[in-house]
Amino acid sequence: MPSQMRNRVATLLLALAGAGGAWALALPLPFLFGPMGACLLAALAGAPLKGMGAISTLARTVLGVAIGASITPEVIGRIPQMAGSVALVPVYVVIIGLVGFPFFRRLGYDPVTAWYAAMPGGLQDMVSFGAEAGGDARALALIHASRVLIIVTLAPLILTGLYGAALTGAVGAPMRDLPVAELALLAGAALIGWKGAERIGLFGASILGPMILTTALSLGGLIHTRPPAEAILAAQLFIGIGIGVQYVGVTLRELRSFILSGLAFVMVLAVLAAIFTEVVTLTGLAQPVEGFLAFAPGGQAEMTVLALVAGADLGFVILHHITRMVVVILGAPVAARLMGVGQRR
Repeated sequence: MPSQMRNRVATLLLALAGAGGAWALALPLPFLFGPMGACLLAALAGAPLKGMGAISTLARTVLGVAIGASITPEVIGRIPQMAGSVALVPVYVVIIGLVGFPFFRRLGYDPVTAWYAAMPGGLQDMVSFGAEAGGDARALALIHASRVLIIVTLAPLILTGLYGAALTGAVGAPMRDLPVAELALLAGAALIGWKGAERIGLFGASILGPMILTTALSLGGLIHTRPPAEAILAAQLFIGIGIGVQYVGVTLRELRSFILSGLAFVMVLAVLAAIFTEVVTLTGLAQPVEGFLAFAPGGQAEMTVLALVAGADLGFVILHHITRMVVVILGAPVAARLMGVGQRR
């Protein structure tokens, strides 16, 4: 067996053991935190872990389908009610950039790396943009991975401790209870949406492509259910692996500099997220749990999982995260050029 395949199999077995251990200990989100914790510890210990490649991407399509299936005509009818809260997202992103850029510059990062490290966008997108503009791709990868790791770890504690949310929401019905025709439509939407979005160059293709196609099926009355529970739990497993393996090969220097920088910036983000959560909650624009999840600067996939298990309004939460991603992906390179930070080649 080739070494890469052997490492992938070992990583998967480690993740399954982590999920089993977390389940036995009755920890929250065992299929996410078990694999994430096991892979993180093994990576820091020097184990030659290997990500799951296209399988992990396929797992993300399940969450795109789950989002799309949650967008019903009733949710569409409530979009005007969400407009006030969504309008705050660009303001939120701008403030993060204005605070984060000088924060990373003071820590000694070059202008390009500091700019893209501060942007609350997707890990892959920010690493790609930063590398093209001449930034330090390794630093960006570890800073953003640390942001996602800490937010995903702390968010459940905040949801349960501060907001009293029970992370026991049903992620979906068992596969055996779902109509075969709808399962086929959901699977088709996942694959066709993913590959179609990739072909046209849509950012976040593995989530947004399936989401768009499944939304059309949902609004057309062709589907009435989310993906089965087994698929969503599998998606959590692979997302957990993906976060953990980001730390493979981390050196002591990187641990001291890049990862600690990411952890420090998360504290800054936490303050800003708390302020905006309070604003939308006190003004009646959102319920506390939805407000918190909408402005928590984690990844789309991770926030989707948390919204599902918290029983939150998935449409509300994801609309805010999609808006954030659009603002960052379209605005960050333009703003960088205007500020003289660096230009994409």
